[in-house]
Amino acid sequence: MSVTHTEVTAGPAELEPCGQPDHPDCGIRDVLDRIGDKWSVLVIVELANGPRRFRQLQRAVDGISQRMLTLTVRRLERDGLVLRTVYPTVPAQVDYRLTETGASLTHLVKALADWSLEHRDGIARARRSYDDQNPENEIR
Repeated sequence: MSVTHTEVTAGPAELEPCGQPDHPDCGIRDVLDRIGDKWSVLVIVELANGPRRFRQLQRAVDGISQRMLTLTVRRLERDGLVLRTVYPTVPAQVDYRLTETGASLTHLVKALADWSLEHRDGIARARRSYDDQNPENEIR
């Protein structure tokens, strides 16, 4: 485009906006939204160690409420990453385990968790420094 160019191009854009079935970014964004949410990574890391019952998961994932854990495992089940098995006992026992697809994700999620642990102190220092230098900023 030249400096003097002032016309608006009326032709179609090279990439359709997300939401179009043929847009390659839509599937990536959708999957990353699920896998990258606050609780899914922690649930996947825990299930990488083997099947867990609901209460075991809740105790292992510090700070998650019963409602949020229920939503998280249901979403992961819907996405084909977690398998929920109900055993015909009284009371009914339920366990959760990773599917083959979920298990194929564990090395990536564990690497992200390991990276987070390794860098959390440096990130905390950077945040404090930023907040000290920008006290009016509401980014948190």
